[in-house]
Amino acid sequence: MTQAILIVDDDPAQRRILEEVVNRDGYRAVSVDGGAAALTYLEGPSGSEISLVILDLVMPGVDGMEVLKRVHPTKPNLPVIVLTAHGGIETVVNVMREGATDFVIKPVSPERLHVSMRNALKVNALTGEISRLQKKQSGRLTFSDLIARSAGMGQVIRLGKRAAQSNIPILIEGESGVGKELIASAIQGESERAGKPFITVNCGAIPENLVESILFGHEKGAFTGASDKHAGKFQEASGGTLFLDEIGELPLDVQVKLLRALQQGEVDPVGSKKPVKVDIRLISATNRDLLQMVKEGRFREDLYYRLNVFPMNVPPLRERKDDIPDLVAHFIRRLAAEEGKPVLGISRDALAMLCAFDWPGNVRQVENAVFRAIVLCDGEMLEASDFPQIASMVDGYAESAMPRAPSLAPVAAQSYAEPAHAPMRENRNTLAEFARSNFSDGIAVTDDAGNVRKLEDIEAEMIRLAIEKYKGHMTEVARRLGIGRSTLYRKVRELGLEVREGS
Repeated sequence: MTQAILIVDDDPAQRRILEEVVNRDGYRAVSVDGGAAALTYLEGPSGSEISLVILDLVMPGVDGMEVLKRVHPTKPNLPVIVLTAHGGIETVVNVMREGATDFVIKPVSPERLHVSMRNALKVNALTGEISRLQKKQSGRLTFSDLIARSAGMGQVIRLGKRAAQSNIPILIEGESGVGKELIASAIQGESERAGKPFITVNCGAIPENLVESILFGHEKGAFTGASDKHAGKFQEASGGTLFLDEIGELPLDVQVKLLRALQQGEVDPVGSKKPVKVDIRLISATNRDLLQMVKEGRFREDLYYRLNVFPMNVPPLRERKDDIPDLVAHFIRRLAAEEGKPVLGISRDALAMLCAFDWPGNVRQVENAVFRAIVLCDGEMLEASDFPQIASMVDGYAESAMPRAPSLAPVAAQSYAEPAHAPMRENRNTLAEFARSNFSDGIAVTDDAGNVRKLEDIEAEMIRLAIEKYKGHMTEVARRLGIGRSTLYRKVRELGLEVREGS
């Protein structure tokens, strides 16, 4: 699903021009005639799909300022670019005060609007990520903040919302990297304990001799090195939620104390003479088969049934591949903005490859793969060749594991289909077909001694012939060769070719 941009203007000719600019940049243009129609659309069921608004300021009836005043309070994170022929300081100050993201004077050039749209969406992506982090930090993350539209995750969310209505102990099961902590955080954010402490403990990362002290606390002088009194995680979480991740890693002796803490609602700090009352909501998680561990005597049966009152199973990513496009788009927007890279989206071919992969590391592996691809990418669209490790493991994409120059066709971060105007991907087959179809005498692939010539020499000759054939019109040369214009210029510089551009 492509990022949708709402164009609001009462001039049909101006709307068509803006539509062309928006569509050419790989976004999906949605046009409405005037402010009243814009409000109706944004307040309707389709309004949630809009990622950006391009708004004319001067319109009959409901003008742009009125639209801003009505929309910004209800959709504060929706970026709005205001267009007007009147660019006075007072006007600029007023629209920015009402929540506009940018202000552009008519007639606007496509380049100026392209930069404005890209910057607005980039800032919005970072703002959204900061908002999610703040919500998670403050214990107010909800299920609506999660990227989980598949049917499998729909069942998880329905169970999570039910569980949030009580203090019932919850056990979340699932493979590593599926997002168990986010599910737990969303349960807290939709419960009556929202805004209260949300304390996370990775039981597998605590040294065995410190587990008891970290969970339940200790008194000063309780053991060597205990120079100060320490409140354990149970006390830190009192009033809120305690999330015990990888609970299957807890030693058996600590399991006994954990069971008592849950049953009595109190903990015994190490070295303390009296217990401390705590009020916590416990959510535990594991990527192991706890029932099998119970049978093997490695996990207490009574504790298992105490924790497993409300079980939830988060399916692995290979069983909910409908979430992959949204996850990829989310990570592209966030990581591209964080890295300062001009990456706007991913090609259909690359996304198909990612959807065909099984992702044993689940969501965490997707994030890392996109991060690496963004670092590798030099253009505005991720290609299959930017994921060499994934390509080498997916049937039919082995050639993509070989590095190649990226296409520079701009595609929105949530656009999964390449636009019709996008240039052909650069590859050797395209160059070979070009040579065969355009030069009757062909290009020699062997030297006088019968040895294969160097690839860069053949490429240099091909580019030189193409420049001569199309009389230095570099846009046409790039299109015919199936490479981006900037890639062509780079190759010309690297090969030391002299170019006299046509008019």
